[in-house]
Amino acid sequence: MPEGLLEHFKITNVEELGEVSTKRMVIQVELEEINTIPKCYDSSLYESKGFYPITIVQDFPIRGKAVYLAIKRRRWRHKEHKNEIIHNDYTLIAEGSRITQELSDFLKATGRDPSRYH
Repeated sequence: MPEGLLEHFKITNVEELGEVSTKRMVIQVELEEINTIPKCYDSSLYESKGFYPITIVQDFPIRGKAVYLAIKRRRWRHKEHKNEIIHNDYTLIAEGSRITQELSDFLKATGRDPSRYH
């Protein structure tokens, strides 16, 4: 798991799935953001209003199996100004890809092109 991830998310499910295109097994870890409003906002003014659509990103393989993180990020709505939505910002996903930043850094260090993991 990317460093610090479990400070902000809890694991809700882990399953081993078959990947249809390659017929190999993959591990999917489902993560849900903990209900903690960003520190720069007054928590008494906002309420949790569900989640953004799940984002799937690839992380380091485990024992030869691809690992995918299914990440559910929260959103909070201002109690009076209903159109004002806030969320936490994370740098877990490498820009322009669908892999974690740590995996992208590792691939770059080994001379592999992380852009092929879009």
